[in-house]
Amino acid sequence: MAQETVKAFRMRLKPGFEAEYKKRHDEIWPELSQLLKEAGITEYYIFLDEETLALFAFQKLGSNDTTATLSGLPIMKRWWDHMADIMEVNPDNSPRAVECPEVFRL
Repeated sequence: MAQETVKAFRMRLKPGFEAEYKKRHDEIWPELSQLLKEAGITEYYIFLDEETLALFAFQKLGSNDTTATLSGLPIMKRWWDHMADIMEVNPDNSPRAVECPEVFRL
């Protein structure tokens, strides 16, 4: 049996925006949610370390993984613009994300 493809990365929230970050994700746009699923994301989790404001994201990707193309899509750029005021971002407003290599799997 083949192992699932997974991707993990770390981002950072700006201080004082913990509740707003959760609220915006609780209200994620249905069209964005659908796009992520169509790109092959079968599961997507984001966890917050409240002490450091680090966000840890974990995605399970299906065999139809096209997530590499998401950054070029207008809806993704609109979401980045929507989130840029509460997160650390790159000049294009994409989240400043650091990939986390897998070191253990059970």
